[in-house]
Amino acid sequence: MNTSIWRKKPIDKLLAEKEASKLRRSLGSVDLVALGIGAIIGTGIFVLTGVAAAQYAGPALILSFVVSGIAAALAALTYAELAAMIPVAGSAYTYAYASLGEFAAWIVGWNIILEYLVAAAAVAIGWSAYFGELLHSIGILLPAALTRSPLAGGMINLPAVLIALLIAGLVTAGTRESTTVNKVVVVVKLSVVLLFIILGVRYVNPANWHPFFPYGYAGIMHGAAIIFFAYIGFDAVATAAEETRRPQRDLPVGIIGSLAICTVLYIAVTVVLTGLVPYTQLNVASPVATALLKAGITWAGGLVAVGALAGITSVLLVVIYAQTRVFYAMSRDGLLPPVLSRVHPRLKTPYVNTLLVGLTVALLAGFIPIDIIAQLANIGTLTAFIVVAIGVLVLRKTNPEAPRPFRVPLSPYLPLLSIAFSGYLILSLPHLTWIRFAVWMALGTVTYFLYSYWRSDLAPQGQRLKWRFFAPPAAKPRRIK
Repeated sequence: MNTSIWRKKPIDKLLAEKEASKLRRSLGSVDLVALGIGAIIGTGIFVLTGVAAAQYAGPALILSFVVSGIAAALAALTYAELAAMIPVAGSAYTYAYASLGEFAAWIVGWNIILEYLVAAAAVAIGWSAYFGELLHSIGILLPAALTRSPLAGGMINLPAVLIALLIAGLVTAGTRESTTVNKVVVVVKLSVVLLFIILGVRYVNPANWHPFFPYGYAGIMHGAAIIFFAYIGFDAVATAAEETRRPQRDLPVGIIGSLAICTVLYIAVTVVLTGLVPYTQLNVASPVATALLKAGITWAGGLVAVGALAGITSVLLVVIYAQTRVFYAMSRDGLLPPVLSRVHPRLKTPYVNTLLVGLTVALLAGFIPIDIIAQLANIGTLTAFIVVAIGVLVLRKTNPEAPRPFRVPLSPYLPLLSIAFSGYLILSLPHLTWIRFAVWMALGTVTYFLYSYWRSDLAPQGQRLKWRFFAPPAAKPRRIK
């Protein structure tokens, strides 16, 4: 125990907490790959591809996905090493606690909170858009006031609010139940993506790829930074560590396998999408269905809308699941209120924090536009990736003998390259994103020094008692009769 903000949590202590965890261990490698695909393929393909092509990269968005895919692959390798080495809930937050210390872990955890909450909200907004498209295809038109946020000219995005609350209820019901639903939905989602590629490639007009670089090299990198949001799903696999039966083997398989499958599909979909219609017409919340309709494949548009709804639902499920496990880990360490790590005795899920996450996501999705939300998610993700790569390098020096079932090849070069890629993408984000991020970081720093530092499990007991406002009340002395 010490008073430093850089105090570290020993790996053996983390592993001991994992063994004592009340969470149910029910996941295997297939579950984890499906979990990763469930989180990765969704909003990135069905929503953000159109916005990124129209506003940032044009047809060169194909290269933006390649750049983002390389950055994600490098980050996935570093995640795989630490996930197999420290198979504990919390993902990057936990790895930072073991390698860089408490304040770094707090900053990463705080960023992950931003990442997952706003990612889930963006996914819920995308779900609402496709739901509206589906209803419109059968002659039902929802009022604009109930499908748009106040900043987009409406009152509330009601479908987004309702789906967020519904998914939070499913995640609360149990991990096995959630992953079973996810696997079914992933099969539907992959079928629809493959159908879009097979149907759309016949209608591709190469003229739509000209000009290929309407926004230049900067547009490619800007687009890569924006659509990097699409790759955050493999991080969710790492949050399932404590509920995995054989984490040392299955976590690397889940992380790397899901990312490899999804990267190939992302690039293929982008090639077809930008070839179907001019990129300037893709600035909509449902670009895949819109592209098929504009190409004259009207019967497939409704089918894609159904598949997109299913796919985006799985993303929302996995992202909300991942956020609750990060809250669980941070609460167990004392950095967040203890109620967030309370596990339901029968369901074996952290039910209080799951319901809180669902409510927060519903409020964000109901009242904030998707473009603001997506930009906020990326910077938190990239910051976490940098810290994980640094953690690999640090633990190779400080814990060289610790068992590593998976090792990043060509270390330290690949971790350093991962840091460079993620850092460059951060610098490519808009200035307004940086301002919002700075406000969030300032709020997190204040929260840490006013609450988390004093309530941490690593804080000396005497030091914790100095701040009685945040400390539990002292027991009253018993009266001796």
